[in-house]
Order: sequence, then C-alpha cells, then structure tokens
Amino acid sequence: MNNDLARLGFHVSSLISSAMIVNGMGQSRELIFKQFVTLVVSLGPSISLVRVLRADLEGLTAAADIVRKGGVICYPTETVYGLGCDPFDASAVERSMQVKGARTKPMPVLVKDLKNAKRLAQVSGHATKLARRFWPGPLTIVLPALGVLPKILVPSGTIGLRSPKHAVCLSLLGLCSGALVGTSANLSGHSPAVSADQVVRDLGDRVDLILNGGTTPLGVASTVVDLTKPHVTILRVGPIGKQEIMQCLREKASR
Repeated sequence: MNNDLARLGFHVSSLISSAMIVNGMGQSRELIFKQFVTLVVSLGPSISLVRVLRADLEGLTAAADIVRKGGVICYPTETVYGLGCDPFDASAVERSMQVKGARTKPMPVLVKDLKNAKRLAQVSGHATKLARRFWPGPLTIVLPALGVLPKILVPSGTIGLRSPKHAVCLSLLGLCSGALVGTSANLSGHSPAVSADQVVRDLGDRVDLILNGGTTPLGVASTVVDLTKPHVTILRVGPIGKQEIMQCLREKASR
C-alpha cells in the first residue's frame, strides 16, 4: 500500500530484535525509542498515513460514510482517479479545493445517470442527446447550474457533469445520493493519477480515504464539451473526439 510504511515497519521490527539481543530487555526501550525517532526524521514527509481500502463493499461503504460526514476521498474511475466530496456541502467543497491547491478551473461533478444530472443542471436537448449516446463514459458536459449547488462550486453559474463508465464508481455514486465532486486526484499542475499509489504519493494524508481500484482503464481525462453558449465548444479533447460529438448532435431524433 505504501512502501515507506512497509520500510518503517521492517526497520522497527529490526530495531526491537537488535535491542533485545545487544542490550537485554532492561535497556532496550530507550535505545528503541531513540533509533525510532532517528528513522522517522530521516523518512520525513515521505511517510503517508492516509487510509487506503480496497474498492470492495466494505471500502465503498466506508468511503460513502466519510462523504456523508463531510470528508474528502479519492476513488477510481475509467479515466483517472477522482478527488471528491458531497457537492452540496460547501465546507467539503472548499476543503477539496484546498487539497487540490491553486486552481482556476471549477470542479466537475460525477453523477450516476441522466436523472441525477437533471437535479443539478438545466439539461438541454443537445445535452440529452450526448448523454444518451456517451454516458456512462468519458464525456463531461458543461451546463447551466441550478440553484441547488453551493456558490463555491459553481462561481460562474455553470457545472461540468459526467456519468462514469466504471462499476466501482457507479456503486459509490449510488451510495452517495447519486452525485460526487469529481476533479482529478492530484495537486494542481501535476499529472492526473491513474493508480492508488500515485494518489498516495501526490496527495498523501491530505484526504481522509483512498479507494484502491487498481489502474484506471483509459488513463486519460475525459473530453469536455461546453453547451452553455450558442455554439458548441470543445474545452478539452479526450477519448471522445470532436467529430463524434458533432455527428451525434447533427443526427435527428429517432422519434
């Protein structure tokens, strides 16, 4: 889970054994303590005590409980690992921003499905078309936000929404009332994490829990399309290309 913790445990075990052999039980405690402090100081900030759980039922339940209590978690999606919290909790959203660091772009929200998206934003006909074609999947759609979300999450009045194509993440969303802040789990300016180990190295114990779901299948961030203006704008190119998006929007409704 964490190489530094494993190294620490190995060294502590070795210190105890050595102290008992060389000094006897009566003198071992003070020596162990001094050597332990020296070891911890040498490892310094590289030690992370963040809680990492497997993305099974127990882990999902623990993660959802932390979210309900206003905590911040990291979790796997099909694109990259996400950093998230309850999108309706302004304090949790603010903490997520602090974890992320200096950031100018608003944080997106993951939703379980189109129904949950309609709770958060004004979903236009174009948005419905794209969601029905590409959700669940790696497409974030920027839409006008409804008044239910805190201002800190939607400072410009818009919100990016996506439904992930990842069984673990969809299960987590189901346990979190269908929505979860879904920015990438890395410090601003750093590369997005594609494994739990990378999240630990980049964010450490800044977060309350990390769900380990293995390496993300796609390994790249989602495509982002802005539907808040008269003309469709691709804000970020990802797994879904501009041509696919425009072709979908040009197609007539089947009925």
